[in-house]
Amino acid sequence: MGQKKDLTGSERSKIVRYLAEGCSSLKIAKLLKHDHRTIKCFIQNSQQGRKKRVEKPRCKIAAQLRKVNRAAAKMPLATSLAIFQSCNITGVPKSTRCAILRDMAKVRKAERRPPLNKTHKLKRQDWAKKYLKTDFSKVLWTDEMRVSLDGPDGWARGWIGKGQRAPVRLRRQQGGGGVLVWAGIIKDELVGPFRVEDGVKLNSQSYCQFLEDTFFKQWYRKKSASFKKNMIFMQDNAPSHASKYSTAWLARKGIKEEKLMTWPPCSPDLNPIENLWSIIKCEIYKEGKQYTSLNSVWEAVVAAARNVDGKQIKTLTESMDGRLLSVLAKKGGYIGR
Repeated sequence: MGQKKDLTGSERSKIVRYLAEGCSSLKIAKLLKHDHRTIKCFIQNSQQGRKKRVEKPRCKIAAQLRKVNRAAAKMPLATSLAIFQSCNITGVPKSTRCAILRDMAKVRKAERRPPLNKTHKLKRQDWAKKYLKTDFSKVLWTDEMRVSLDGPDGWARGWIGKGQRAPVRLRRQQGGGGVLVWAGIIKDELVGPFRVEDGVKLNSQSYCQFLEDTFFKQWYRKKSASFKKNMIFMQDNAPSHASKYSTAWLARKGIKEEKLMTWPPCSPDLNPIENLWSIIKCEIYKEGKQYTSLNSVWEAVVAAARNVDGKQIKTLTESMDGRLLSVLAKKGGYIGR
């Protein structure tokens, strides 16, 4: 007797006929010379019939995906539940909603930017027109950055394998403070970074003294007379930068008139050094890294700055022509970074 052979079409027809005549499954197995278990399994499957296919929720809303896509575009930063409710789609689990939205959208945080009014936009356009023909390889772009022990809140997330526990993250009552860093970039060169002394609040006097002790003594003084003659110094409109005291002090240093770049209000997106700060922060806070002291985070900043090569800096400084054109195309609006 054969063991567990597949039934042919004629054998299946005979089984149905034998069952109609009142034969038992055991007798049918003997008549067809098949294993009893094979005959019995076929009879049970035939009696149960084919199960109805359960339609998944995702298939039900396939026809409404376009509506969901439009709702996601109209409702930035909305939850998946709010988006689906606006489309009158209910009863869809959160996991399914997120899986559908993942194909057409991304989870983002709101960007923080100073508000731009009409006056700001006009000044940004005037600034772009004024410096459109400038040789930006001769501009020194400067700014300050504050780094904390823990970094931005949302940067401590990442993938963790199944069965593994998330690493423990330190929690501080007062945040642990931070370090204020000043730096500049020109052409393909990084100036600094220099650390502002802990506890010092940068007002006009302390800012000028800081520049004297770091930028002028450690970098600017070593440059040639022709370099100093052509260099344009850029700083933003922070009160300590734009005050009469600071402007007069820089003028005594020979940085005045056309050598001191005017800066439009609310324009961090136009300063290429902001991109350098992003590169450094991504490096020092990668994988959710935290620091236990201000000296250790400062050492990390210095190490990350050393890893930034001249090509990266040159890419940032050479982006200025495109930024100016984008400002004019957007009529003074934000251009992104």
